Amino acid sequence: MRSLKYQAQQPMQEKDVEEAVRWHPPPFEPPIEVIKAEQKAPLIVVEPARTSGETATSSGESTRDWSTESGGSDAEPEASRRGWGRRYSRRELEEATNGFAAGNVLGEGGYGVVYKGVLRDNTAVAIKNLHNNRGQAEKDFRVEVATIGRVRHKNLVSLLGYCSEGACRMLVYEYMENSNLDKWLHHGDDEISPLTWDIRMHILLGTARGLAYLHEGLEPKIVHRDVKSSNILIDRHWNARVSDFGLAKLLCSERSYVTTRVMGTFGYVAPEYARTGMLNERSDVYSFGVLIMEIITGRTPVDYTRPTEEVNLVEWLKLMVAERRVEKVVDPRLPEMPPPKVLKRAVLAALRCVDPDGSQRPTMGHVVHMLEDDLKFRDELQLARDLSPHASDSYEHEL
Repeated sequence: MRSLKYQAQQPMQEKDVEEAVRWHPPPFEPPIEVIKAEQKAPLIVVEPARTSGETATSSGESTRDWSTESGGSDAEPEASRRGWGRRYSRRELEEATNGFAAGNVLGEGGYGVVYKGVLRDNTAVAIKNLHNNRGQAEKDFRVEVATIGRVRHKNLVSLLGYCSEGACRMLVYEYMENSNLDKWLHHGDDEISPLTWDIRMHILLGTARGLAYLHEGLEPKIVHRDVKSSNILIDRHWNARVSDFGLAKLLCSERSYVTTRVMGTFGYVAPEYARTGMLNERSDVYSFGVLIMEIITGRTPVDYTRPTEEVNLVEWLKLMVAERRVEKVVDPRLPEMPPPKVLKRAVLAALRCVDPDGSQRPTMGHVVHMLEDDLKFRDELQLARDLSPHASDSYEHEL
């Protein structure tokens, strides 16, 4: 049964919104987790494999005799020397997926179909079979292999390897046992969600750290361009792992990148990006703000089954805040309501992220600090609650 312990909540005041505008945490220090030698390395482009000079190991995997392609030297492509992954044969991946059986499909997007596979050493993997769209898939494949292959962070899905044979382009990722956030938020039949408030905030913080690393911990920086709940995978320990860099765009300067092809998912796309094609990191920040709202409310970004004023999640939540009914936006499937101050802080972070003026949005590094501060706040609240229920009530009242 849903707890009513925190039902008596204070309405959000204008001073709270003003506080959000003044809230500028210290600069983010990204947790760099790639080898130091890679940090300032130029972007690697892996050329598609050829058929000549190709051999097979005793395990059946496809390898290359690099000396035949380098004038007899022992040199091999830089991507291979870096050791981020390996190349698989199509036969090996067919075997891993039972011939790319429909029962192995994990999902499908604009760039390809993702299958669950089990390699010969019993390692579970996710295999992304890219669509071959008039040669575009090859370019996308090169970009993904070059960028994802060198990125390592605990909140990003790691690329384990790839397959390139003829027109075949596939990427092999580590497999996440708990699927993705979208399924836990929107496709469960349980009256009470297994996603407690603390788990949801833990997932948000991990996602923010992963995106902050892409924006501020790499050079060139990476803009994801399709931040959404189905691209947030969940591992066995409920840690967030940002996935799908098929839409990622590298930014080599501080200037915005202009693209004529608007990409992303309806409901998550920043208004200025959809309108003008202007792209920078703040586009991801907007999408992350929508994700915060989605996690708080349990609603999808756009839902045409709801009344007109509730169709768009961002506009509805802003309306609820303006009417001082923020306590009514919380997902009814939550096992227990969050404390009022904790809820307000999460809503304020979301509102800052979806500021219509992209230049006024925080960086993802700042968002990390907001969520970390919220975690400390919740820990203090829990400590007070453990010491004495009355002390906890007094503590919340003072705040």
